[in-house]
Amino acid sequence: MGEAVKTIEKKSVIERFGLEAVPKHLRTTTSIEYAMIQVAISVNAGNFLVPALAVLEGGLSFFYAVLSTVIGAAAAFLFVSILALPGAKYGIPAQYAIRSIMGIRGARFVASPVRTLTSLYWFSVQTIGGTYLLKEMIERFLGYQVGFVPLALIMATIMATLALIGFEAVKKITKDFLPVLFLGGVVMLYIFISVTDAGMTFSDVWKKEGTNQIGTMLFFASLAFVQYVSGVSSASDMARYAKSPKQAFGGLYVGNVIGFSITAILGAYTATLAGSWNPYVISTQLTESPFFIFIIFVAAIASMISINLSNAYTGGYSLLNSIPRLGRVRSALVFGLAAITLSAFPTLVNDAKVYITLLGAFIIPLSAVIVSDFLFVKKTVLTDLDFERLGNESYRYNIIGFSCVLIGLIIYLILPVSYSPGFVTFVVTGILYYVLKQYSNDK
Repeated sequence: MGEAVKTIEKKSVIERFGLEAVPKHLRTTTSIEYAMIQVAISVNAGNFLVPALAVLEGGLSFFYAVLSTVIGAAAAFLFVSILALPGAKYGIPAQYAIRSIMGIRGARFVASPVRTLTSLYWFSVQTIGGTYLLKEMIERFLGYQVGFVPLALIMATIMATLALIGFEAVKKITKDFLPVLFLGGVVMLYIFISVTDAGMTFSDVWKKEGTNQIGTMLFFASLAFVQYVSGVSSASDMARYAKSPKQAFGGLYVGNVIGFSITAILGAYTATLAGSWNPYVISTQLTESPFFIFIIFVAAIASMISINLSNAYTGGYSLLNSIPRLGRVRSALVFGLAAITLSAFPTLVNDAKVYITLLGAFIIPLSAVIVSDFLFVKKTVLTDLDFERLGNESYRYNIIGFSCVLIGLIIYLILPVSYSPGFVTFVVTGILYYVLKQYSNDK
């Protein structure tokens, strides 16, 4: 297994497992724990964006905005859970396993950079959303005018530092935060339903009509799919501590679907009620109760920390696969510095649809090839030949794979929005890759 056979068992506050396999005796995380982690990670400011945009820009009603985005996300989470299996079975990180699919250089210089950029983008989006709320709370209750950029940089620094600790920090913090996040969601829903200051009751929100065109629903389902299917290139990072492959698959899928469903309801409801995308901010504006505001504030900060621990953790491993000589600790530090810098640019949230769509042009065809190869060609098993490819230069690039990625990228860019380019590109690229692979000598 090359680098993957090495194991490190140093006792340290900071996780030092890099590309090598996590020892079996440390793989103890259950499906319940994974579900709790994913629910905690899902309910966050960045994940409200697509359901809210479905209402604000797509004109969908509350119900159809939730329905379309949950369907798109659930489809993506299925593939994400399947691609968690290399980590759960072999204890290795995602981008290292992807070397056996895209080639060692293809993974290092194409797949991993794309994953790193994706993690960086979502880290900054989460930080920016949380900073807006923190800024408002400070100015509203303490009377101090604070600059957005310094506050965002402080928050980003704290989260990047916590992510350096590793999986145990992600696991413990997200599990501890779950009750707070759940309580925050309940309080926000109560405020939205009971307060009529925004001019709408719950019945009004439920009955409010929208365009509800099939094409629009498919587009936002596609946008949600694009946002989450990129997780196929990082799922193994978390799953390498799983008690078994079954525990990892079930826990990740159930937790992701439940968590996103809650998020979609809050995001779409806020957009329908108040014409805004951030329920944390809007709910605090609709109540004068210091107790409710405190709960929402704590939940918002907890959600931001939870998801960004995951973003920084997986992003650091992607960077490590690109530049192995950095080591686990230095790759986490470099990623953290880049994430902190990007968090100072609010335009990443304001133009979210543009950035998500551009990222999708690379993520969708690449993810389709990864899924098609692992699920249908490898049949979810890495062979001895695959492990030989992980640590040497004998398999540099998957020529067929990157040819399909290029074709998929073109399809994604030329298809009109009404054709749901995310879904179409993923399916066409995946099928094309599988067919070409069957007729090639490279299995």
